[in-house]
Amino acid sequence: MGSTWRVPAPAILRIISAAPKRGRPRVTRYTSTPPGVWLSAAFFAASGLLEIALALHDAPHPVPFDTVWQASGGALLHFLLAWGLWRRIAFCRSVAMVYCLAAVVTYVVALGLALAQAPLRFPSSVVVQSLFQVPSCVLLFPFLRSPAASALFPRPLFGP
Repeated sequence: MGSTWRVPAPAILRIISAAPKRGRPRVTRYTSTPPGVWLSAAFFAASGLLEIALALHDAPHPVPFDTVWQASGGALLHFLLAWGLWRRIAFCRSVAMVYCLAAVVTYVVALGLALAQAPLRFPSSVVVQSLFQVPSCVLLFPFLRSPAASALFPRPLFGP
């Protein structure tokens, strides 16, 4: 009982209470993805899907090929960013922070013009994207900027 053991600080560990050996619980490495990683990756994957869906919704029917091509190209950025965040690449975290800042500024201006009833016609996709992107980016940016996120996204762009 007098002996103590220390858990390494950077490792995320889980104590399994089943089948303890000699009175001590068994300690194993916790392998699930932290919520900050999967939430940020899920946001960008959902943004990519929304980009495609809204572009196809606003397009005339039958949908021209160039509309599909442009929508899939726009969504590719979101999917690559989601993949990079899922793989915990530090560069993708930086790109995601810049994206969040740009999206908030752009869509707040678009929402402001729409709410002020500017003499411009906004497609429904711009309004829907802004209603999705602004709150999400406002919540995601402080996390991506935090020291905790810096620890979660340590991998270099090129390398192991």
